[in-house]
Amino acid sequence: MFLIAALPAEDFLAWGWRYPFFVAFAINVVALFARLRIVVTPEYAELFENRALEPAPLLETLRSEWRVIVMGAFAPLASFAMFHMVTVYPLSWVFLFTEESPVRFLVIEAIAAVVGILSIIASGLLADRIGRRTLLGATAAAIAAFSGFAPQLLGAGEAGEAAFMILGFALLGLSFGQSSGALSANFQPRHRYTGSAFTSDLAWLFGAGFAPLVALWLSSEFGLIAAGAYLLSGALGTLAALWLNRELAQNIE
Repeated sequence: MFLIAALPAEDFLAWGWRYPFFVAFAINVVALFARLRIVVTPEYAELFENRALEPAPLLETLRSEWRVIVMGAFAPLASFAMFHMVTVYPLSWVFLFTEESPVRFLVIEAIAAVVGILSIIASGLLADRIGRRTLLGATAAAIAAFSGFAPQLLGAGEAGEAAFMILGFALLGLSFGQSSGALSANFQPRHRYTGSAFTSDLAWLFGAGFAPLVALWLSSEFGLIAAGAYLLSGALGTLAALWLNRELAQNIE
């Protein structure tokens, strides 16, 4: 945000965009040392020594747990699609298709991100009270409702953009806090490590990997309402996965 505001567009595109990556590299180094020094619980150490946390072969896991993997790839779809719909996509839309300054929009995004952090904390408290599956289903339904009008807010001026970002990050935090580990309990202990990792990667690939590009293309070709339809498809995928997987309903409440 500082570099965009301080540098001419030519300088930022020529070399200024590289500096945030240097900062991110330094943060990752600090995070690596922090992770290496994490003190594990005695229960975790025992599971590790007993090889309960040892990765199983991927092909063996696919043969044994393919149903859980398929459902697990769709269960967090709404949350992972929402992630890029309130981060990369709106900034790209504002930069490419409006005359507004990206600096002002980045300020709105930073404020909304704080709301998202608070929502992640709140999601843990809510999940303890009503259950993870119930919370995931409720937030998916809320994201489906959000998709019907939220993208149009981007074309409604500053107030609309702020409403889009704040509501979007609030829903993202509530769903994202519970989505990644939604199906871990469904895997057999031998396949839990590999199955959880592979399921999470598939969910990110289909739910978030193409979201900014697809949503931006749909918006440019068919208008902002098409981006809402794309987000709606992710919410419907989550609701369908939660409804079809009856085992999930029994294990993660």
